[in-house]
Amino acid sequence: MTPLPSWTTDLIELYESGAASQFILHGNVADLLVTGGDKPRLDSLEVFLKENLLGKFDVVLAYDVGNGARVEKGGEVFAQWPAWKDKALPSAPREAVHMLTHYLRFCANLAKLKPERSVRVAVIVRAADLIAPPSPGGPNYELSGIAWQLREWASDPAIAAHQCATFLLVENLNDLHPLVSQNGQAARLAVPLPLPEQIESALAVLHAQHSVPLKPFAGKLAEPAAALAGATLNSIETLVQTRQHRGQPLSAQDLVTLKKDLIERDAQGLIEFIKPDRTLDDLHGQESIKKWLRQDIALWQKNDLAALPMGYLFCGPVGTGKTFMVECLAGEAGVPVVKMKNFRDKWVGSTESNLEKIFRLLAALGRCIVFVDEADQALGRRNAGDGDSGVGGRVYGMMAEQMSNSRNRGRILWALATSRPDLVEVDLKRPGRVDVKIPLFPTATPEEGYALIRALTKRRGVVLPDASPSSLRAQIPDLLTPGAAEALSVNIYRALKTTAGSTPETSLAAALRDYQPPVRPEVIAAQIDLAVNETTDLSFVPERFRKT
Repeated sequence: MTPLPSWTTDLIELYESGAASQFILHGNVADLLVTGGDKPRLDSLEVFLKENLLGKFDVVLAYDVGNGARVEKGGEVFAQWPAWKDKALPSAPREAVHMLTHYLRFCANLAKLKPERSVRVAVIVRAADLIAPPSPGGPNYELSGIAWQLREWASDPAIAAHQCATFLLVENLNDLHPLVSQNGQAARLAVPLPLPEQIESALAVLHAQHSVPLKPFAGKLAEPAAALAGATLNSIETLVQTRQHRGQPLSAQDLVTLKKDLIERDAQGLIEFIKPDRTLDDLHGQESIKKWLRQDIALWQKNDLAALPMGYLFCGPVGTGKTFMVECLAGEAGVPVVKMKNFRDKWVGSTESNLEKIFRLLAALGRCIVFVDEADQALGRRNAGDGDSGVGGRVYGMMAEQMSNSRNRGRILWALATSRPDLVEVDLKRPGRVDVKIPLFPTATPEEGYALIRALTKRRGVVLPDASPSSLRAQIPDLLTPGAAEALSVNIYRALKTTAGSTPETSLAAALRDYQPPVRPEVIAAQIDLAVNETTDLSFVPERFRKT
């Protein structure tokens, strides 16, 4: 028999102890779960609740905006309610919640006056955020009235003391009216993405129905289950059904790509995976930084987490390769890079809901690096003011909480990148959130500049001399960034391929003659100063840039 998810243990304890009778189930509530006891199958959370937790209840009622109110169990008992005998059950939210509230009160009064006729009743409300959403435009008395009655299911002593249980299902807490979501007498329980052992149970069910896709893993379903961690059972079922229809078995090589595709689709564009196909060997120079990062990776791989940072801040002028550094770090560590993107939304509450969804995904992924580019813009501000309706402050609070969660040490490694570290809130840069701040600099000498150009042209098959020609030494740009050097290498390659009789040296001379820096030198200099001020360790800073 498939064991129950861990969140059900908390729910049962809270209900049986009398600590709570209303449960706001949030998170992965639209997914499938393994249910059915000795004959396991995949079904909805609503069916899972009825079959696994509500077997002793006399009446189970349900409501959602699409199907209206309905009796899922105990129709004969419900029909004995005099106030609703022979009436059609309502479908509109206000009338349905009103009816359900009255029935809960009727059952509570019946139990008090005639204990021998006591009725145990449960109510399940799906997509509760569509019934009681926040009121973005100010007070909305219709919404507030519905939210208040939902709140009373937990707060009214007469209802709460009776043998009743109410379940409000919502994907994101931020999408629910605060009268409901912030009710201290309701228990908020997160339904996480499935763990590998739960995915394994689901794969066993699917394998019995669709034998072709999982045939290579017969008897060892733990392997694909571990590989697919982070995906929903809904998406896994779709994958297996599609492969069965095509007659295509899954392979171990498929799983990495399929997991990426499944998760990105489930996340609806809020994240993307960056393929870690580089290592620190692909990074030119930066030897002291590479040494430090390799030491951290060695600790991570040995699971020695006491000195492992919670996060890095990569800072430095525009074009110094901060994103490239993160990709190399991930490839060296052999873990996926998850890039947060597009989570800010113009609709009130949507940004916070998007972050909830991202954090839920990260909790299920296992070891990964979370990359936040342009961190000065993405992470919000403690005191954001009224211009964004407080969204920046709430983003800041949610990010700060996640980044300091010590349970994530060794699971989630945060990598922030910015050319303006001074605009990142101080609290987000403190140890325990960002333990190591690594500055990236442009070249400090003509020799470094030439070596960088030579390394990048070599990747295009253009081989320059080991040492820079003396006639061109004075023309090597000062404070050359990898981004600017990349553009130069393209121009050198182009000149070599399009100009008759050209050589690598003459192509270099032509590219340097017409070179214009992409960023003004005074801007580069200011961003260098910011990076120096942020660094964790002076060994990261070249002598030229150290302050005396």
